[in-house]
Amino acid sequence: MKKVFRYLLIILVILGVIYATSFFISTNNQDPVQYESENPVKATIKKKTVATGKVVPEDQVEIKPQISGIIEAVFVKEGEVLKAGDLIARIKVVPNEAALNSASGRVDNAKIVLKNSEIDYKRNKALYDKGIISNQDFIAIELRYNQAKQELVNAQNDLKIIQMGTAGKGAANTNIRATVAGTVLDIPVKKGDQVIESNNFNPGTTVATIADLTVMIFEGQVDEAEVGKLKMNMPLIISLGAINDKMFEARLRFVAPQGIEEQGAVQFKIEADVTLDSNFFVRAGYSANATIVIGEKVGVLSVKEALVQFDQYTQKPFVELDLGDQQFEKRDVELGISDGIMVEVLEGLTLEDKVKVWNITEPFKNEASKKENKK
Repeated sequence: MKKVFRYLLIILVILGVIYATSFFISTNNQDPVQYESENPVKATIKKKTVATGKVVPEDQVEIKPQISGIIEAVFVKEGEVLKAGDLIARIKVVPNEAALNSASGRVDNAKIVLKNSEIDYKRNKALYDKGIISNQDFIAIELRYNQAKQELVNAQNDLKIIQMGTAGKGAANTNIRATVAGTVLDIPVKKGDQVIESNNFNPGTTVATIADLTVMIFEGQVDEAEVGKLKMNMPLIISLGAINDKMFEARLRFVAPQGIEEQGAVQFKIEADVTLDSNFFVRAGYSANATIVIGEKVGVLSVKEALVQFDQYTQKPFVELDLGDQQFEKRDVELGISDGIMVEVLEGLTLEDKVKVWNITEPFKNEASKKENKK
């Protein structure tokens, strides 16, 4: 029994040696990877940055009432194009009880003063006609009488303004009109809403927002690493999320002097004048991306950025030069501007050099495909 076990063990060892030998031979018979090479080229490299933001009207005006009250009627809708002076809404005045009481008392008081002044005026007029009082005294009495009449008129007008919003001598304060020409973007009020007038202590209630949609600007943000490379009047290319097949030209007009920290990164606001196309309707608030060329070099020696390697210790860039017969030599290089695909080579290469394509991958072949190829 022991002899049989010993023979089986010897047979298994022999079979293992045969299998290992055949595997080693078959492995060494496989063809080595054949690396290709590419020559550097002369290329134009543009370094770009992208600013995210939106397109908004340059001129946007909020229309506010000149008197407090309740919206009686709204005459326009969002999206309508208005001219300056067009009627937007009308307000129904709800008088303030204290102001109404004060104005009514002022009218009553003015009537009393006028009545006394009238009596005094008539009495002195008779005396003046008889030559009893001088002309100078009579003129002073007549002046007080006329002032009393004017004070009554003023008090009555003030009472009308509180009651009806107008004294009847001009445009009614209850009529809210467009102060500029443009498109109605928003009407945040409706019939029955209470509104507050604009004054020194309160900005007032916005009845409508009007903007000129023919003059638009791009508002966006750029990172602090790129803001130092921006210059006034630089060209931008604006792409809108709502209009896929159209790019709009723009010119940089403003870069904020102070940044804003957002999620740990400092961002700077920029503005650019957008050149619109009459064939496309651009709405206020469209999300947009602005592509800005912050660096450009024309006709410089370049290679694909994928061909560049970096030393794991010094982190300096290098390439491998093809010497022929799959022999390669390491060559340190100095790099310049890059667009993410091509990179400028400042030193280390010439147009005649051949650079190894080191990161090639072989297509995967399964057993079925191998059998198919043999057939």
